Amino acid sequence: MAVGMSRPRETRTAVVRACEPAGGAGGAAENPEPGVFDMGIDPDDLPDGLAVADETGRIICFNAAATRITAVPRAAALGRALEHVLPLEDLKGRRWWELTDPYDGLATRVGQPERNLLLPGGREVLVSARYVREHPTGPVRRVVVSLRGTEARRRNERSHAELIATVAHELRSPLTSVKGFTATLLAKWERFTDDQKRLMLETVDADAGRVTRLIAELLDISRIDSGRLELRRQPVDLSAAVERHVQALTATGQDPDRFLVRTCQPLPAVWADPDKVDQVLGNLLENAVRHGEGTVTIEVAPAPASDEKGTAVTVSDEGPGIPEESMGRVFTRFWRGSKRGGTGLGLYIVKGIVEAHGGTITVGRGPGGGAEFRFILPVSAPAYLV
Repeated sequence: MAVGMSRPRETRTAVVRACEPAGGAGGAAENPEPGVFDMGIDPDDLPDGLAVADETGRIICFNAAATRITAVPRAAALGRALEHVLPLEDLKGRRWWELTDPYDGLATRVGQPERNLLLPGGREVLVSARYVREHPTGPVRRVVVSLRGTEARRRNERSHAELIATVAHELRSPLTSVKGFTATLLAKWERFTDDQKRLMLETVDADAGRVTRLIAELLDISRIDSGRLELRRQPVDLSAAVERHVQALTATGQDPDRFLVRTCQPLPAVWADPDKVDQVLGNLLENAVRHGEGTVTIEVAPAPASDEKGTAVTVSDEGPGIPEESMGRVFTRFWRGSKRGGTGLGLYIVKGIVEAHGGTITVGRGPGGGAEFRFILPVSAPAYLV
């Protein structure tokens, strides 16, 4: 490996000056090669760690993010061999620089894809490398190493693990019920009266509906996270949609006097996906009824002048509201507030649907002290009408 090669001191110092951040030990100097540093970009402004080695394998650039990630001071890194500053190992304990051999390896290689490696002490770091050559098969003149912490990936992995655990838990109960009742009916059909059979089948039907809703939520999350949520826009009368949802709630036993609907006419024309709008309204009204208290007020009005032209729908109740410290987590996955129940995915999906329409949704404290949700759908039209 060419890491141990030596080079005249003055030549290496010139390159250090070209790559060091402004105000570094080398001061400012003209970069002999056109690149990112010629544009006046300070390496310390980069969000990821950056380590650059010259053709002898010695560090000529080591930014602040690299120091933060590796805990190696810049002064201790500059001028030292790359493999000594970053003694990386793979998860099997093999030395990464010996495996990749950037300087004496295949002349056609251009770098290494990102992978999870270990620093001394077992600290994990995401590493990728680029080999810079003057021509495709020439000697390596620079090795540019990008370093990233694993915190974001760990959070993502925990989020996926929580999702799997939640789904498993939510599916277990209804499926156990469905299995138990169907097995009992098949084994002892003649022993039950018609009323008992009806009760069991109604329970099976309700649990099957619960599973169906959970699967629909998971599909929505998948589409929202991947940016593939499809909208079938058409004219939507938001005031009529609100009235329809209130009537559905009163038909299931809710007191009609508990709901107060206010509509401020005229309303801007809104093109939206009616099914998705129903999903948003249904979730917000159900939350207000289940978790709130007192009168549930729904106001449909033109969006405030300070916002984009559109229609605003506000749903508020007179319950205890949402604690201030929880306001920032309301639209995250699995947030359930003080009362347990449900998957905690509904408001996350609501936010995704509203934003897919180009709108916004906020949460705060209502006039009656309870929670207040407001979403705004902007005036828009299908692409074929634009």
